[in-house]
Amino acid sequence: MQNRIAFLFPGQGSQAVGMGRDLADKFPIAAQTFAEADRALGFALSKLCFDGPEEELRLTENTQPAIMMVSVAVARVLKEKGIEPSLAAGHSLGEWSAHVVAGTFSFADALRAVKARGHAMQQAVPAGEGAMAAVLALDAAQVAEACAEAARETGLVVQAANLNSPNQTVISGAIAAVEKASALCKSRGARRTVMLPVSAPFHCALMQPAQEEVAQVLSGLAMRNPSIPVAANVSGGMVTTAVGARDALVRQVTGAVRWVECVQSLAGHSLEAEGHVAPADLFIEAGPGKVLCGLLRQIDPALRSLNVEDAASLEGALAELTGE
Repeated sequence: MQNRIAFLFPGQGSQAVGMGRDLADKFPIAAQTFAEADRALGFALSKLCFDGPEEELRLTENTQPAIMMVSVAVARVLKEKGIEPSLAAGHSLGEWSAHVVAGTFSFADALRAVKARGHAMQQAVPAGEGAMAAVLALDAAQVAEACAEAARETGLVVQAANLNSPNQTVISGAIAAVEKASALCKSRGARRTVMLPVSAPFHCALMQPAQEEVAQVLSGLAMRNPSIPVAANVSGGMVTTAVGARDALVRQVTGAVRWVECVQSLAGHSLEAEGHVAPADLFIEAGPGKVLCGLLRQIDPALRSLNVEDAASLEGALAELTGE
């Protein structure tokens, strides 16, 4: 039976110096994708990906287009091999990659937009004032309660930012409020809380200036209805129109990444879709790293997943798909 495939696209944090080089060396379509990105941005983003320096690659305005570039290159190589998605989703920045692959907007436009998005997110909160922390093994509703209590006590912003899996929720906000909420989560039974090495408190109300900037950027972009349904981070439901895509990508900047619900929608376990969407039975993480495959196993161990980021993982995925 033919697999019904959902592509998953990673977000910030999956970057590593050297990502994409193997694909560029071995697949002309990938090399063309990197050259296209360099032309669109007016500088050698591919060289930064391949050779670093790491501290420059880690700058949010570089990280975001770099991960998108590698993700789109992987998707194009897969397409050449006859593997195309019926559905797609991406984690935070990855939602933009999903819409490139769905044809919602052009690759060049999306690269320039996410570079602007990254810059706006970096500038929204002065360095050292915001923080993010992962809360492990505590129910998301209890995490939300801890955040609300910490916000009341400190008078500062803190909220659930990434609902990544039943075992992992990331919180975001002002540093003192994040520290307070982390302590409250521990007192409520969280196994562990871990401060994350991020440059800004993403996906919380402090990102409002960046959201306004992203809204302005998107208002100037030519957009079409996506060719396949794309799960929206902000709702967990499926988006099938250009209007819906624009709204989801704007609200995503301050809204939580509802990743558990996105996966449930793709797997056919959600009633939030716009109309009936047939579920996926295979998930392919297209881009650097295996973070989303790991979260998928936590969300539903029965879901089948593969990751493709270089020639070796592509070969393994093709072998599994063809049974050879």
